[in-house]
This record gives sequence, C-alpha cells and structure tokens, in this order.
Amino acid sequence: MGLLDKLRGELVDIIEWIDDSRHTLVWRFPRYHNQIKNGAKLIVRPGQQAIFVHQGQLADVFEPGTYELTTDNIPILSTIAGWKHGFDSPFKSEVYFVSTRQITDMKWGTPNPIVMRDPDFGPVRIRAFGNYALKATDPRALLTELVGTDGEFESDEVSELLRAIINTAFADLVASSKIAVLDLAGSYQEFSAQLREEVESRVDDEYGLAIPQLFIVNVSLPENVEKALDTRSSMGIIGDMGKYQAYQFGQAMTDAASNPAGGGASEGMGLGMGFAMANQMVHGMGQAGAPAMAAPPPPPPVATVWHVAKAGQSIGPINMDQMQGMVGDGRLTRDSMVWCQGMAGWVSAGQAPQLAALFGAMPPPPPPA
Repeated sequence: MGLLDKLRGELVDIIEWIDDSRHTLVWRFPRYHNQIKNGAKLIVRPGQQAIFVHQGQLADVFEPGTYELTTDNIPILSTIAGWKHGFDSPFKSEVYFVSTRQITDMKWGTPNPIVMRDPDFGPVRIRAFGNYALKATDPRALLTELVGTDGEFESDEVSELLRAIINTAFADLVASSKIAVLDLAGSYQEFSAQLREEVESRVDDEYGLAIPQLFIVNVSLPENVEKALDTRSSMGIIGDMGKYQAYQFGQAMTDAASNPAGGGASEGMGLGMGFAMANQMVHGMGQAGAPAMAAPPPPPPVATVWHVAKAGQSIGPINMDQMQGMVGDGRLTRDSMVWCQGMAGWVSAGQAPQLAALFGAMPPPPPPA
C-alpha cells in the first residue's frame, strides 16, 4: 500500500448514524483523529438531524437526506474555516446526530404529596402520576444548554429535570383551577392538555425540546381519606339504616336456621336476633309518624289516711304504718270505729277490708261443751 492510499484510509468519507436505541437523543460521530474527506457523503436518516461543530462553534444543520459535503452545502463551516475559493484538502469537524423522533415511554409522578384546598374536604394531600412523550426540535439549543461535549446523550439524563418541571406545573395548575378532588377524575383529559401546554412552554425555547403528548393517569388521595370516602359512599347506597339492619337480621336468622350443626348455640343466637329484630320493627313502626318516645310511668298511688274515733273525738290523719302500730299496742281493735275518704260513714275497723289484714284471721267459734 502506497503512502497516498494510507492517507486516504485515514480520511472519513461516509458519515452516518444507524440508530438502534430507543432513548438516545444525541450521538456524536466517532471521528477520533480522522479528518473528513472533501466530498465525503453525509447520510441523515428519517427522524434525524445532523449538526456540524467546528472548533466549538455551531455550524451547519442538515435535515434527512444524502449530501456530498462541499463548500456549497456547508456555507457556515466554509466561512468559519476561511475557505474562500472552495476546499480540496480534508477538514476536521465534529458531527452530532440528533434524534427528532418521539420517545414515548417517559414516566412522571409526584415524589411528595401536593397540598390543595378542596371546597368539600378542606386541605387535602394528593399524588399524581402519568406518562409523556419527548422530542428534540431545536438541535442548536439542545447542544448548547444540555449536551455540551457529551458524546452520547440519553433521555434519562433529562428526565429528572422534566419531572421536576411537570410536578411544578401540575401543582400550579391544581392550585389555580380550584376544582374539587372528586371532580378531578372527570377532568383528566382537560387537565392533561393544559399541563402539556404549560410544560412545553417552559422547555421549548430554553432546551429545544417539545412535549407532544402528556397524560395524567391517576390522581390519588391518602389511604385513610379514601377509606372515609368509601364509607361515606356505602352509607349513601344503604339509605335507611333501620331497614338495612332489619334485612341483615333476617339474613342472619336464615343462615342460622339453615345450619343444623349449630345446636343450642345457634338456637340461642337466632332467638336473640329475633328479639332484636322485633325490637327494631316496633321501633320502626313508632317512627312512621313522629319519633317514638318511651311511655311515662303511671303516677304513684295516693296513700290512704285514716281517722279513729276515740272518746267522742276524731284522731287523725293516720297512715297504714301508724295503724299497724296501734293494732300492735292494743290502741286499735276490731271494734274501734274508723273512717277514710270514700267511705259513707264510720265503721268498725274489723269491717274495713283495707284493715282486715292487720288483725289476722278470726278463729271459728268453739264447739259446744
């Protein structure tokens, strides 16, 4: 091999990127110390852009197609390198390929709960997650702001930044919308569109990136709040709690009756549930009109007071306990005249039914001698 052939082998004559990855945004052509041959072929495939960088300065950008590199199609590079009348010698330049196709499997989520003021529940904490698509639209801004001299730039290297921007935009959107938590599920599509526009406005001009798609998959509440909502929904579905309890008692009694192995325990349980259900039914019937109230107890009986005739005078009033004491010490006998309210006149104590128990049973007359 001659010296000329060896020199030609050191020159790059085909520049291309066969992209077999799904997440590479920018890839630098591995030129090493080789120089690009005058008239070299540049192949830019669909979904790609190629940009030349000469001595740290951004030069020409090529859209998809096949090019023969001459001063005619690299005017910026020709100006930077000072080629006034064309060039016949090789040149050195870095070539970056930028993927312009969408990367669709990007994920986002709120690492910490976002506090919002709900019109129904007051301050609540919510979490959200979803997915989005990423696309490079301005290779110059992308190389300047994010890539730098990196030989290969993956979407993962910018995902943390994008997630932070999405979370901030989502918090601002929720705060400004003042929508109720229970209405968020019906507004995912509208919220997703607004969130995508807000995020894209923050990354498009500065980083040369676009967010063609962004979706909110779910917005969730803390577990204890979700349980409280489930309980509230269940109570709304049940409606009349008294009827529901009566139905539950009936079901339990049916199950107990259909279990012959329950023995005395199941019979006792069924009897207890039967009494409880009867009590519920009586209580429910009492609620048909006005709220049922317990019947008041009857008034206590009025104590009977007596008067006793003694030496032509009326002694009293005397209650039953005092009358019993007078019987005990002999001051009141069967022949003593007594009176109480409701009696037509004075009668002997032995003839008053209320006082008969005080004197005990009278023995029958003795038999004849």
